[in-house]
Amino acid sequence: MKLDTTQLIFYILGFLAFLYLALPHIVESYESYARPWDTAEDKITVKTVDDGLEHMTNRDVDVKQTHFKQSPDMWELFEAASEPAKATLVLPSEPKKILPGVPTPSKPVPIGPSNKKEVEQLGIHIGAVATYEEGYDELAHGFIIGRAFDNRVGGFMIAEVARLLKENKKKLPYSLYIVNAVQEEIGLRGAEMIARRIKPDVAIITDVTHDSTTPMINKIIEGECKCGKGPSLCYGPAVHNKLLDFVQEVGNKTKIPFQLRAISRSTGTDTDSFAYANDGCPSVLISIPLRYMHTTVEMIHKDDVENTVKLMYESLLALTPKTNLSYFK
Repeated sequence: MKLDTTQLIFYILGFLAFLYLALPHIVESYESYARPWDTAEDKITVKTVDDGLEHMTNRDVDVKQTHFKQSPDMWELFEAASEPAKATLVLPSEPKKILPGVPTPSKPVPIGPSNKKEVEQLGIHIGAVATYEEGYDELAHGFIIGRAFDNRVGGFMIAEVARLLKENKKKLPYSLYIVNAVQEEIGLRGAEMIARRIKPDVAIITDVTHDSTTPMINKIIEGECKCGKGPSLCYGPAVHNKLLDFVQEVGNKTKIPFQLRAISRSTGTDTDSFAYANDGCPSVLISIPLRYMHTTVEMIHKDDVENTVKLMYESLLALTPKTNLSYFK
């Protein structure tokens, strides 16, 4: 279709009118995502999640056993023993976290009592939650193994950051909020509420990520990441590039080892809640490599725990309200 001069002028004027009306809002949107710290109280949030493995009773109890429904993102962790009150078996398989659409069936679990009344006297009812025994074991070469390191280790690490700041009597030029939220596995609910309430200027999130040398983990999909090689820093849509560059510079200056990985969509962590909350919050994700995710035998390395704590600690010391996170300056 050919345009005459009048039509061409009309389209050009319309486009210019669109730019005149829309450009200020586009710039304002981007500036708010990397806004200067000009609020009455500058706020930084250090955040992790405290979800763990659980099973929930989902039907009336039977004699000697009850039925538990698995939480959505769990592996096939156990089968009922052949005799009542026997210990159950750990049977790791490919994680459902990377297998969308896999059902979460109910499983009969032996519990010991001989009748329904005795079961009820134990406090077991529809909605009652069962989890695995706490604790961990130390393995060779700095590895430790236990249940729910995803993400008990995150809670430990942010507590260690707080301890170091207090013991070293560090005074920060901003208000620091250290948060351990829940319900990340069912929709980032805790982080969503915290982000809206605190309205931080910067968010540092820590979680776990797959050690891609784990059996049945596809390195082509998950990238190169290994326990003992340092925390993993993530490139992705929800991660603020200038804040990520800042954390990498801190790691290089303080000689803290770290690894890099990239994702194309959601991080699968609370980073997504903070990054898009309010007017947008510059956010960075610092993950610790973990093997056998969502099992009772999750494995991490002590060096990664120490280096993740150090990287968060040093980054907090280096950040100030004058740190330039704007993409336009």
